[in-house]
Amino acid sequence: MKPLLDVIAIGRASVDLYGQQVGGRLEDMASFSKAVGGCPANIAIGTARLGLKSGLVTRVGDEAMGRFIREQMEREGVSTRGIATDRERLTALVILGVRDAESFPLIFYRDNCADMALSEEDIDEDFIASAAAIVVTGTHFSRENTAAAQRKAIRIAKANGRKVVFDVDYRPNLWGLLGHGAGESRYVRSEAVTEHLRPILPDCDLIVGTEEELHIAGGSEDTLEAIRSIRAVSAATIVCKRGPMGCVVFPGAIPASLDEGVKGPGFPVEVYNVLGAGDAFLSGFLRGWLKAEPLETCCAYANASGAFAVSRLLCSPEIPSFPELQHFLKNGSRHRALRLDESLNHIHWATTRRPGPGTLMAFAIDHRMQLEAMAKEAGAPVERIGAFKVLAVQAAARVADGRPGFGMLLDGTYGREALFRAADHPFWIGRPVERPGSRPLDFENGGSLGAQLVEWPVGHTIKCLCFYHPDDPPELKARQERELLRLHDAARRIGRELLVEIIAGKNGPLRASTIPTVLQRLYDLNIRPDWWKLEPQTDAAAWQAIGETVSRNDPYCRGIVLLGLEAPEDELEAAFAAAAKEPWVKGFAVGRTIFNDAARRWLAGEIGDAEAVADMAARFQRLADAWQRVSARAKAA
Repeated sequence: MKPLLDVIAIGRASVDLYGQQVGGRLEDMASFSKAVGGCPANIAIGTARLGLKSGLVTRVGDEAMGRFIREQMEREGVSTRGIATDRERLTALVILGVRDAESFPLIFYRDNCADMALSEEDIDEDFIASAAAIVVTGTHFSRENTAAAQRKAIRIAKANGRKVVFDVDYRPNLWGLLGHGAGESRYVRSEAVTEHLRPILPDCDLIVGTEEELHIAGGSEDTLEAIRSIRAVSAATIVCKRGPMGCVVFPGAIPASLDEGVKGPGFPVEVYNVLGAGDAFLSGFLRGWLKAEPLETCCAYANASGAFAVSRLLCSPEIPSFPELQHFLKNGSRHRALRLDESLNHIHWATTRRPGPGTLMAFAIDHRMQLEAMAKEAGAPVERIGAFKVLAVQAAARVADGRPGFGMLLDGTYGREALFRAADHPFWIGRPVERPGSRPLDFENGGSLGAQLVEWPVGHTIKCLCFYHPDDPPELKARQERELLRLHDAARRIGRELLVEIIAGKNGPLRASTIPTVLQRLYDLNIRPDWWKLEPQTDAAAWQAIGETVSRNDPYCRGIVLLGLEAPEDELEAAFAAAAKEPWVKGFAVGRTIFNDAARRWLAGEIGDAEAVADMAARFQRLADAWQRVSARAKAA
C-alpha cells in the first residue's frame, strides 16, 4: 500500500525556553522565548516545513505545555495521531542560553517526564505502517520502555517495507553519564552505550550523526574506524555531520579517507547558536533522500538547513521552509549572519507564521476619539465606552456564530475587557498602536514600542493607521516612513503580524495612481505588512494597479481589507462590488457604519444593552452578507 506520510519521528518532545539575553550567563537570563524542542519533534516540524508529510510519536503532559506542543504541531501540518497525552507526568522542559560562539548552556528538566514514559502501547501499527520511513533517536534507547517502543516501531516498519532512519542524537547526561549541569556536553566515551546501540544498526537504512556520535555508535574515537565498524554490521547509508565543513555520505564501501565520501556544497555562516542545527540538517537531508534526490542534493539541502539553524537563536522555529531554502540555494546571501538577511527573513516569516483567514470580515471598534466625542455629547463618562465595546463583541459573536473569517479591531485604551471577551471566540483580532489622529504618525503610550508589543498575545495583529499622501512635504513623509520602519522592525522581532492602514484621500486628491504610489514607496523601504487596510477606490484601474503593486512586491501578503470611512451601507456595498474584482481584496474592516447609531443612543440612555447589541449585529450581518454576495459574483465572473 502506498504510504500516506513520508516520515514519522519517534521520541523526545519538549518545550524549549531560550534565554533572550545572548552573551550572558544562564544564571542572569531575565526573559525567555518559548518553542517546541526535542530532536524528533524538531525533525517532524522541519520535514513538514520542507514539504514532506510528517508525523510524530511521543507523549506530552495533560497541561498547557503539552497542549502547546500538540497545537504547534497542528499549525505546522504535522500529524498528531501518534501524540499521546500522559495524565500522570509533565511535559519535558529545557532551559537554554547562548553564552558565546563556543558555549551553549542548557538544563534538561526530564525527571519522570511524559515523553520518557513512551511505551510499546503507544506504537500504533497502522500509523507506523502509513509512513514511508520512521526516524528513531538515540536518547529513546536509553531506557527499556522507550527502547522497546522504538524496537516495536522498527519491526513494524521493516515488515511493511518501510525505511528506518537512526539519528544517533547522543546526549551523555540523558544516558545518566553526567550531572544535570552538563546538558551541553555532547560526548563521553561509553562502551555500555555502544553495546546498547549496536543491535539497532543492522535494521537501519540511514544512520546520521556527528563524528562524536558515530564514535559512540561505532565504538571508536577514530572516525573512519567507527564508520567501518558500523558498516561491518549495517548496509545503511551513513551520514557524518562535520559542522562548518558540511557532511560526508557513505552509501556503500567505506573509502580510505573521509574526504572520499559523497559531499555537497557547504555554506560558511556566522555561528549564533548550534543547538538544533543537527535536527535542521536531518530535516533537509530527508527532504532530498525521501524524494530520491541525488545524495549531493541531499547534502546541499541538509547543509543549507543547518546553516539557517546555526545563524538564528531558536531550534524548530528557525528551520527553513522549502521556498526559503530554494531562494537561498538559488540566490545565496550577502550576509554571513543569515538572521540579518531581510529577504530571507521575510520569506521565513511569511511561510512559517500562523495560518490566517482567507476571507476577513471585521467589526472595527478600535475608535477612541470618536467615542470620546459621543460620550461628551451624551453627557456620559468616558468609562462607559469600555462597557459599550463589550457589547460590540457580543454583536460580532452573534453574527460570526463560531465560523471562521470574522474578526474585530479593538484597542487597549477602552477595549481592554472587550479584548478579554473577544478571546472567547475564534476571532481574528487587530489592535491599534497609533496615537489617534496623529499626523505625522506617532504611537500611543510613549516609551519603547517593542516593550509594549511583547506583552500582547501572539495571535493579536498590530494595526497602524497612517495618513499618508504622495504629495505630502518631504519632511513629513520622511518622519512617517521612519515610524513605519520602526514599527515593522518591532513586529518582526517579536513575531506579531502587522496591518498597515493607509488613508490618503483626506489629505489630497485620490487618483488611480495615489495608493499604488504609496504602497510602492513603502515596499521600496522593505516595509511588507501582512495586511493592508485601504480606502474605497472609485476607479477600477486603481484596484488593478494596487493588485499589481502587491503581486510584484510581496506575493506572500495576506491581502487587503476595505475600510468604511463612515459611509452608508448602500455606498459600502457598491465599494465592495468594485473592490471584490481584485483578488488581493479579502474583505472589510468597518466600524462607524456599524456602531455609530447604537453608540449615540446607548450612551445617551435611549436604548439598553440588548437593543444596542441587536442593532449592531443587524448592521454587521448586512455588511457580511453584502461582502459574501459580491465576492461570490466576482469569483464566478
